[in-house]
This record gives sequence, C-alpha cells and structure tokens, in this order.
Amino acid sequence: MAEIKEFKTETKKLLDMMINSIYTHKEIFLRELISNASDAIDKYHYISLTNSEVSPRDYQIVITANKENKTLVIKDNGIGFTYEQLVEHLGTIAKSGSKEFVESLEAGKESEVDIIGQFGVGFYSSFMVASQVEVKTKSPFSNKGYIFSSEGLDNYSIDECNDIEEGTEIVLHLRENTEENEYDEYLDEYKIKELIRKYSDYVRYPIKTYVTKYVDEKDEDGELVLETINSMTPIWKRNKSDISEENMNDFYKQKYMDYQDPLISMHFNVEGNVTYNSLVFIPKKPAFDLYNEKHEKGLQLYTKGVFILDKCKELIPDYLRFVKGLVDSSDLSLNISREMLQEDKGLHKIASNLEKKIISELSKIQKNEQEKYREFFETYGINIKYGIYEDYGAKKDQLKDLIIFKTLNEELPIALKEYVEKMKPEQKYIYYAAGKDKDSVLKLPQMDLVKKQGYDVLILTDDVDEFMIQVLKDYDSKEFKSINQGDLELLNEDESKKIDEIVKDKANLISAIKESLKAEVKDVVISKRLVDSAVCLVSENGLSFEMEKVLQHTGNKSVKATRILEINPNHQVFKAIEQVYLRDKTSIDQYAELLYSQALLIEGLNLSDPIKFSNLLCELMCQSAGVQSVETEIV
Repeated sequence: MAEIKEFKTETKKLLDMMINSIYTHKEIFLRELISNASDAIDKYHYISLTNSEVSPRDYQIVITANKENKTLVIKDNGIGFTYEQLVEHLGTIAKSGSKEFVESLEAGKESEVDIIGQFGVGFYSSFMVASQVEVKTKSPFSNKGYIFSSEGLDNYSIDECNDIEEGTEIVLHLRENTEENEYDEYLDEYKIKELIRKYSDYVRYPIKTYVTKYVDEKDEDGELVLETINSMTPIWKRNKSDISEENMNDFYKQKYMDYQDPLISMHFNVEGNVTYNSLVFIPKKPAFDLYNEKHEKGLQLYTKGVFILDKCKELIPDYLRFVKGLVDSSDLSLNISREMLQEDKGLHKIASNLEKKIISELSKIQKNEQEKYREFFETYGINIKYGIYEDYGAKKDQLKDLIIFKTLNEELPIALKEYVEKMKPEQKYIYYAAGKDKDSVLKLPQMDLVKKQGYDVLILTDDVDEFMIQVLKDYDSKEFKSINQGDLELLNEDESKKIDEIVKDKANLISAIKESLKAEVKDVVISKRLVDSAVCLVSENGLSFEMEKVLQHTGNKSVKATRILEINPNHQVFKAIEQVYLRDKTSIDQYAELLYSQALLIEGLNLSDPIKFSNLLCELMCQSAGVQSVETEIV
C-alpha cells in the first residue's frame, strides 16, 4: 500500500511560489526536467567509472507524448533514486533548501541562495503545467523500485514498484487548458522539438522523442520513429583546430538567421580564474535597428550547454553592441529560475576578459588583414569611437590604436601610429579638420597653410569624432590640433614679424570691421593660416563649429561656438576693402557683413538673413560696375 507523507511547510510555500511567481515562462519546465535527467546520467556515469559493479550503458533521455491520456513522459537511464533519496530530494526542498531557503526567497534575498544543480527545485517546476506528477524510479543500489506521486498540494505518496528499469521516468498529467494557457501544446511534436532545440540542444546526451515519418505522399498517418533531436556536442566545445571556417559560417547563419557569412568570426576557450567557451561574430551588415534605442544588445548565455538567456547585456559593452555570439560557462551563479543572473564576480570577469580578447582579435586583423579591417571599420568604426568617448575616456588606451582616419595625404585610411611615424621632424602637432566629408574638408580655407607645409591632416567626418579627439588629447606625446582653432604655429620668425607689422599698420581698418561685427564675432584678426583664401571663421579652443552643429541637431539650440573672423592680408579682397575704407569709412559695414557671410557659408553655417545677404551682394556688384541699384531705378 502506498505511504502518504506530508510536504514540509517550507516545501508547500516553494510549490506555491514555483507555480505562481518564480518562473517567467512555463515552458521552462522541460528545460529543468531535461537538465535533471542529464545530471542523473552524469552521476551514474561517474559511478560506473569508479565502481566495477555498475556498468556503463548507452545513455539517453526519451520524451514521449500521449495526447489521448494528456501525459508527457521524460525518461532517463541515469542514477535513479532510493527510497531515502525520494523523501530527501522530492519531499523536501533538496539538501540546501529547508526553512532558510524559503525565508530568503520571501525576504527578497534570492541572490544569497545557490540552488543550481539541486534536483528538487527544478523538479517542482513541473507543477506549473501538471496537475499530477508521478516519478517512477530505481537506483542500482536498491533492490526495489518506487513510484512517487503528488498533485503539488499538501502531501505526496510513495509506493513500491518492482517492474521498473534503473533510472527515472517522470510522468506529467497536464492541466486542463485555460484562456491564458494551452497546456495541450506541450504534447505537440513540433513544440517538444522546438523546446529541446531552444533550451537543451547542447546537453551532452541524446534527447529523443517520437517524430512522424511519411513513407510517401499517400501515407496519411505516417510512422512514429524515435529520433534524436539535440545536436549534443556544441561547436564551441570543440578544439579550435577542428572547426573550419565553413563550420563557423554555417553555424552563424543558422543560429542568427543571416543569409550572409559573418565578416569576422572568433572562437575562445578560456581556462583560469573563470572558465568559459565563447563564439563571437561580427555581421557583414549591421542590424537594421542597431542604432535604435530599442535595440537590445547582448550575447546568448549557456551554462553547461543549457540555454539560459537570449541576450545577456552584461557580457558586452555598449560600444560592441553590434557583436553577436554566445558564452557558455559553468562558473556562474543563477537565480532560482535560471532566468536571471545574480550579481556575480565571475560574470564581470568573463565580460572583461571577453572584451579584451575581441579587441586583441581586431588588432590582429588590422595588422594582418588590412582590407578586411577597413571594411569592418567602415561599417562599425563609429562604435569604436563612441567606446573611446564614453565613460570619460576610461577605455581610450585600449581602443585608440583601432581607430583609422582618412587623411589629406594618404589614399587609404591610416591609424594614429602610422600618422605619427610619417610626421616630419619639425612637425609639433597631429593636425585634424572636421567636415561633412573629405571633399568639403579639403576645400576649407583653413587648410591652406598646412597644405603648403606638406603636413598631413586627419579628416573627421563623424559627429562623434571631435568629442573623441578631445578625450584622447594626445597620441604618443603628440597633441592634437585643429586647423580651425588657435595659432597653428606654422609661420617662421620672419613671416610672423611680417604679420605683426601688418597688424600694426592696418589696426584702424581691423578695428572698424570688428566694431561693425561686434554682435556676431568675438574678434577680427589678420590671419596666420590663410594663403589663397580671403577669409575664414575660426573658434577658440574648445567647442568647434562642427561640434556646434552636432549639439544643435540634438536640440541644444543655445550652444554656439565662439566666432573669430580671420582675414588674409595678402588677398586682393582685403586690399579692395582697404581702398573703400580710405575713401568712405562709413561704407565699411556693408563689406564687413559680406565678409562675415562669406565665412559662414564656407563653414556650412546658416546665414541669419539670406535675403539681406543677396540684396547686399547685388547692390555692391552694381556699385562696382557703376550702375544704380535696381531699387533706385524703380524710384
């Protein structure tokens, strides 16, 4: 006769929590029961290696659905249970549980309790979908088999049963369907296969279920065949030398549903303070929502080959959000449902180590496969730049050598190291210029003197570039210097003296122009950077005009770079304005405004009044030709 036993109070509480709150998705029950079955086989196999009386066997986990009886059976040929173990592991909250376990859960201290690997807790998840659970089991160390049965309420029964094979068979009598849950779906062939492949594809033992095979098109019913569903040995557990590029590409395309091979594949097997295996892929094309705020970064997380999380964001920094892949580690602490990671030092160690390895691999590609690296940087370089800018430059030393720049003199983008190696002996600074694209930057009048000296210039075309440069500050003790800010220090002593003399000689004219534009610019100066161009705008060290555009585009309309108008004293326009000023000092306002508007247009900045500028230009053209303005003729 069956023996009836009461669940302990703490076990009743856990059952209630399990059914109503601990697990987010009810389908997790199958993952838990398969994991338990795998653990049971592990234990049996270990004993078979150390105990001559226990023989190895062909291990397997078999899942059988019976729609007529509404039962789902999970059977393994692992270690099984003795009577005492049934009471200990299923009648109470495993070994680690007891009263303190439930009290920790109730107090919200779930992270203090390590339960992964405890058979009991995973077993209780079956009551989320089953109204009654039977466990038929036999241990190689017991002459008797037993049946455990419970409805997950107050009590359970244990009865002897001799007609049982060694191992464990769990029979789930599924609940009746409700409006919220269709429990019958767990009896469907496709659903069972889907859940096995989703959560347990890499369990090391074959997981089998009955699938329908059709002999020909006329075969209406088909034939049920027991078939292994999981792939068992994950590709990331193999030796790197045994995995071909084709293997990696095929895995990536199937796993991440991409029709193209990945641009870059990485395989890491790490042992030490923290042990993990990882596959990392960089797609050829970025995800369509990569820069959308709703994009979820993260790598898939496995523990002992069991799928835990689809996107574990803690494993990857924001600037590597484009990376896809997975991590498998046995050294992580999970919460009771295995759906969330606890705060774990091991996780942070893996994330830090993985980041370093990805950077190292990118550095190798940059050195040995330059064309591939240029393709990578063209697609994802902006992310690396943000990585330097973020967190006040905390990672700039790690990432600065991964940045490559288009330049004035080089046909292909180069790294900072190469730029510095090619600097002329007398060159003090790493010069840079920002603009919409390379062509527009090359046309900037501020480039005149740098071009004349033959110095190379970094060309910055991404919004983040100048912010990144300000974080970097220097490279190899060479400071960065904008061609659009401050003194470029490119004139020799004689040239500087000549400019100083012009400043003194033309002081009245410059003062008049400055007075005319006092509402628009901070200063008007004789330029030490212009050669061929008449005029340009520069800003003081700090906020540049390109940075102003970026910030205003984000909605910060009040931000405005300091404007300084520079005039080329050797240009014919300056000489013409000087003649006008000598003839009629009151007419300087019109010419000053024209110069300033010209400088704004060169910088790609908006004119405050385009119509006024157009009328002024027409009027001055008419005056220079000795013709009355249109407005005057009409009068």
